Amino acid sequence: MISIPKKFPLNRKQWALMKVIISVVFIVIILLSGLFLDEGRIVTNLTDRNSPPSVDHLFGTDWLGRDMFTRTVMGLALSIGVGLIGAIGSASIALFLGMMAATMGKRADRLISWLIDLFLSVPHLVTLILIAFMLGGGFKGIVVGLTLTHWPSLARVIRAEVMQIRSAEFVQVSRRMGKSGWWIAVHHIVPHIIPQFLIGFMLLFPHVILHEAAVTFIGLGLSPHEPAIGIILSESMKYLSAGMWWLAFFPGLCLLFIVRMFDQIGENLRWLTDSNRNRD
Repeated sequence: MISIPKKFPLNRKQWALMKVIISVVFIVIILLSGLFLDEGRIVTNLTDRNSPPSVDHLFGTDWLGRDMFTRTVMGLALSIGVGLIGAIGSASIALFLGMMAATMGKRADRLISWLIDLFLSVPHLVTLILIAFMLGGGFKGIVVGLTLTHWPSLARVIRAEVMQIRSAEFVQVSRRMGKSGWWIAVHHIVPHIIPQFLIGFMLLFPHVILHEAAVTFIGLGLSPHEPAIGIILSESMKYLSAGMWWLAFFPGLCLLFIVRMFDQIGENLRWLTDSNRNRD
């Protein structure tokens, strides 16, 4: 008699890993689609303007006859690219200042802690708008603003993590053995903070994308000629009263979905790397 093996459901760790993989694949598809979609579908076509969602135009068309699905996907790819640059720059600042605060003595720690508190006392969006305005907006203004405004929380986490590692027994043993501070940093500190850094980077990404869209929405971000989500939403506001709800509904929904994807990646990576939850 042949026995049929039982199918065991996935445990929480496997579910978390699957969610990360699905989210990453979906984001990669969005990026590749934004690069390879036919740009001819976003040129002016007055014979097909203001069309509601249909089979030919999944998200409808705008007042110039441009396909909103193509514009939305290209806008998402552009927002992800800008957010990636801003998040990398901001996370790098956080890593550098967090390491300095924990390793360069009490004066450096006080100065950097004061700087972190100063930036955290003002909402990110307000500081970002001021920086973008001073730099004249555009790609340069939004990238520099995103880089300089989203590092404080991650820097505080890295500082606390490094200070905890410095007091660990294996680090004290290495010091008694005559190892240099550089050797301890490379072999002990950096490997332990890389998971925190990567998770912090992924959790930083949703804020960066939303703030980029918000600043672009008010006209201080990317150029109006770019198919960015903030520009699409800003342009669609004047047509909502005419009943063209699809101009803002689908781009806004897709933006929230992408933000949720990045948030899912960060949260599940944090769960996977939490040793207290994964001892079994």
